[in-house]
Amino acid sequence: MDLKKEYQVKQILTKDTYPVRHPVLRSGRPVATCAFGGDDLSSTIHLGLFNEDNIIGVASFMQSKHELFSEKSQYQLRGMAILKPFQGKGLGEIILSHGETLLKEQSIDLIWCNARIIAVNFYKRRGYKTKGTPFDIPNIGQHYIMYKVLT
Repeated sequence: MDLKKEYQVKQILTKDTYPVRHPVLRSGRPVATCAFGGDDLSSTIHLGLFNEDNIIGVASFMQSKHELFSEKSQYQLRGMAILKPFQGKGLGEIILSHGETLLKEQSIDLIWCNARIIAVNFYKRRGYKTKGTPFDIPNIGQHYIMYKVLT
């Protein structure tokens, strides 16, 4: 079965990310915690992964330079999430690779993220590397900075 035929990636609005961000990334917390700084900048790209007309995954790409990296043009991946019933089916790779392709087309040099410990292997399998030691994001948990050079 070709997953790409069954699922479609589309650009979406900030508010369209909340039905996935909330249950996956902010479960048990107010919906307002789903709003991220930079969500509404014109340079931010929000992607939704759809099965038929239902949004089942999201990823946001924000222009943001991290001081650990020397690359001139950088984007941060934030709020990547797939609804639980759809996890473990390779769908995260569809939305992530779509975002990477869009950034490459804009000549972005590097993508980085704060990856939850449980997601580190997912990113490693897709060519991302860790930088530094694990750190804690209050009320969310342990993370690693991960990155991928796109050029």
